[in-house]
Amino acid sequence: MGRGVTSKLWHMSSTKDMTMRALLTTAVLLSALSAARGGVGDPQTKTDHPWYPGELSCSTFERLFKTQADLYERVTGKKVAGDEDKTLASWYWRNLNYFHSTVGKEDLWGKGLAGGEEGREYWSGLFGSGYGLCYTTHHQWHGEMEKLLGPGRARAMGLGGHTSFEVWLTGGPYGAGRWALLDHDVSTVVFAADGSRLLGLMEVSRDMASVARSSRDRGFIPGGLHPDDPAAYKNVQWAGYTTGYAGPPPLVHLRAGETLRRYLRPGLDDGKTFVYWGINYNTQGIPGPTRDRTWVNQPEKMYKSGRDAGYKPGQARYANAVYVYTPDFASARYQEGVIDESADRVTFEWYSPYLAAAAPPAAAAKEEWGIYKPGCTGGLVLSGKMACPVEISVDQGKTWQQAGPARDGLDLTDLVKGYRQYFIRFGAGAKALAGSGLTMKTVCQCAPTVIPHLRAGANKIAYEASGKAVLSAGPNVPQAAAHLVDGALNSPAVTLELAAPRQAKAVQVYAAARIASGAPPREAKYNIDCSTDGGTTWKSVLKDWSIVRREPEPNDWWSQTFNMGDAVLDGAAGPVRVRFTNTGGRPYLWAEAHLVYRVENPSPLKVTFAWKDGGQTKQASHTCKTAPGAPGETWTLDAGPAPETLWVEYAAE
Repeated sequence: MGRGVTSKLWHMSSTKDMTMRALLTTAVLLSALSAARGGVGDPQTKTDHPWYPGELSCSTFERLFKTQADLYERVTGKKVAGDEDKTLASWYWRNLNYFHSTVGKEDLWGKGLAGGEEGREYWSGLFGSGYGLCYTTHHQWHGEMEKLLGPGRARAMGLGGHTSFEVWLTGGPYGAGRWALLDHDVSTVVFAADGSRLLGLMEVSRDMASVARSSRDRGFIPGGLHPDDPAAYKNVQWAGYTTGYAGPPPLVHLRAGETLRRYLRPGLDDGKTFVYWGINYNTQGIPGPTRDRTWVNQPEKMYKSGRDAGYKPGQARYANAVYVYTPDFASARYQEGVIDESADRVTFEWYSPYLAAAAPPAAAAKEEWGIYKPGCTGGLVLSGKMACPVEISVDQGKTWQQAGPARDGLDLTDLVKGYRQYFIRFGAGAKALAGSGLTMKTVCQCAPTVIPHLRAGANKIAYEASGKAVLSAGPNVPQAAAHLVDGALNSPAVTLELAAPRQAKAVQVYAAARIASGAPPREAKYNIDCSTDGGTTWKSVLKDWSIVRREPEPNDWWSQTFNMGDAVLDGAAGPVRVRFTNTGGRPYLWAEAHLVYRVENPSPLKVTFAWKDGGQTKQASHTCKTAPGAPGETWTLDAGPAPETLWVEYAAE
């Protein structure tokens, strides 16, 4: 099979009704064209910085929990031995890595950004922004607590003007079980006066003087960002069980000829190009989200502090992740990023754990939400000498938006801003594009604290790559709907089907759903199953999950819930079905599925650190050749006596 078949599909779908099934079919056909693809799946590094070593320290729950425990034990001198220690270690780490600010909306419902909302997925929040409002962070945190403590051990609590968080602890002073307040957003835990245990929110609400009596011997004060913050606990209004979730880990897939450079501070290379996805406070003349009261960027001050974090404008800000991809049309290496092609077109995919960002138009540059206005720039820009039509799809190829003729400097930001995935289709084949220098630059917002930081002196750098990438059907409703094969969204049964691109082998499936569970939550058992044989046989992803309610409760509840699960696949080469069902007839408001697959024929990866020391800008590079999944490699970098890390770049060769 060759290009003639895919060309026929192009003519069948040259209008905007190209189905996902056609895209998947052409992706399979494409795999026969060449075996010379390359790329790097899931490259990660970390340093031995004491506070911010980088993504390799926190990109899976196993890594995260070890990092949290190690940090907690190093700082407090107390061994992490039980659930209370685990939750305090988690809360402490999140105080140092996630700050309060307003993230930009995502078009999760397919109604445009005006009808969108902030995402509730754990990894996207931690890696894609590193900040959120009280309800955003506490909803997302459910994804971590489900893994740390198990199902039904956490809940969000709605107050007057604030959303807080509790965990269910057992044993010792907690007996058969008690709720314990664990509020990251306002940096608050409340201990019994004798320090024996954590108090629950409703205990505190009934006796507000317990905040002042909280034992300081444990090293943490209530109201860690401002002493007035715990006053919000007077009015408990509702409980929310599993109001957020965790999807696949934050996988980056770099195609051959692609770089990812992450800047720790706003401004990019020239220090004055501000591209972001959040509120614009314009603090000290720097546009974008920020926070003045936080322990982020001053982590050494939190434990045993006798006062709050203090006020400092710009204490924490956003970071940027910049993808630059120049496909090599002179060889078959460009096919690493292709999901469909023929003699007269080529379609590339883009997935990221980071949100595509935007610089507002000049007329809205100082507005709080100028990023929602038309005319934004800097998020996706093409360069090169091309003269062919360009189209963009943000719903997995179900619909396409005309972007006009390709040209050097064509800015497509308005078509992709606020998304973590897009397809881009060029109305010219690889032969016609060869020599054009076509380059796609996608600028994202990302979290600064999960980027590897350099410390003074000799830094030990560690590198690993799992050799994996991810294909996502969701979280946006239109992205999932493109993969619907049975049932319906907003009904009690949904089945999605998706296949890894380029006939790659899928090794794991992740799935999650948002459900109208009722207020109070209705009785139901929730199940997620997957099939690799078209639905003949099924394997459990999540079995008989249910909402666990525990007293004391307020008199109202959040009427929705999330469930999630994952399962290992044995190198599935074809389509994978993911089925969502429940015994209570509860409708699935949305469902999403993600396939993790192996990246074949890995390329070497060049890692470059840039930093300032003594007024000079310095760089150091190392090329990693470790096989995917193998034990990683390490090297040493001397950053000098007082380094300021500027950026870290990964380049797939």
